Amino acid sequence: MKKNQQGFSLIELLIVVVIIGIIAAIAIPNLLASRRAANESSAIASMRTVTGAQATYQSTLGGGEYADGVALASGGLVDTVLGCSTSAATGCRKSGYNFTINRTVSSTTQAPQFDVKAQPEQWGTGVTGSGTRSFYTNETGVIYAITASTITTAPSTDRAGTNGTPIS
Repeated sequence: MKKNQQGFSLIELLIVVVIIGIIAAIAIPNLLASRRAANESSAIASMRTVTGAQATYQSTLGGGEYADGVALASGGLVDTVLGCSTSAATGCRKSGYNFTINRTVSSTTQAPQFDVKAQPEQWGTGVTGSGTRSFYTNETGVIYAITASTITTAPSTDRAGTNGTPIS
């Protein structure tokens, strides 16, 4: 060893590691909350996109009827992520949310209807949580936020989504 060799002591290195750990403990929860907020904002924007696409489809391609997601995608009104086949139990997946687009064909006693539901893939505020609210909209264009992990109301029995809070 050289006579004037200098370096960091073990105590100094441990202090630096502890400081980095404290900063990470403060920053990581905020980062995860930002990711959940971004997922929710993306879900709301996607709900608006589907509502507009449904109105366009009804007035142009649908002959007065609404469409399911596949028909919206094949008409070029939504992307193929939102317009995937909803035969799977989870529906279409986008930005940490599962989307389900359903339609009801008109009859002599009922006007055409559609429902769009967005539910977080992973519910909660933990590391894996992708959202803390579910969303619902229909042909009225009002988007409802529901603070439950699943939307249990059947569209035919609660068309307005009154168990949620209107957000737009």
